[in-house]
Amino acid sequence: MEFFCYHRDRPASLPLREELQEAHWSYMDDFAKQLIARGPCFAADGETPTGSVHIVDAPDPAAARAFAFEEPNYQAGAYRDVLLRRWRNLLGRTMWDFPGGLTGGNRYLVLGLGSGPAADTEVPSDRDDLIAYGPLLSDDGATWLGTAVLLQAEDADAARAVLTEDRYADIEVHDWECGGRR
Repeated sequence: MEFFCYHRDRPASLPLREELQEAHWSYMDDFAKQLIARGPCFAADGETPTGSVHIVDAPDPAAARAFAFEEPNYQAGAYRDVLLRRWRNLLGRTMWDFPGGLTGGNRYLVLGLGSGPAADTEVPSDRDDLIAYGPLLSDDGATWLGTAVLLQAEDADAARAVLTEDRYADIEVHDWECGGRR
């Protein structure tokens, strides 16, 4: 079962995140074979982290919750909240398999928070800029709650356009980069 996890930073948590960087990476190393994608989101300055994305293959919702809430930054209070939803990997690959590589270009997290009937449930055709794409679902996988996308795009507006605007209660766009040890 695949799960989308987005930890949102508390304001001014950068010093704590820096202090815990090795603990965070070590924790993620333990899940390396289960990760589909990972990486930080940033403020407009491109330097200040605002959150972390982790898409993980876990045996069940309880294991996904343990992954999200035992993470060292979460345990230390660096994150203000966590969005954890079941997710379906419609591309069938990891970010490491993205043909565009792990660096270069502008990359974004696009979160479409659902409202009403399911939308964007199939991969858009002719999109070679998609790094990860899939629906956000209830724990049992039966109810569509939105869509999460990682992609390379010219700018935030182009990234937002990957989703059908009028089918969501809200669409968030965050600067994102592929994560892992540097």
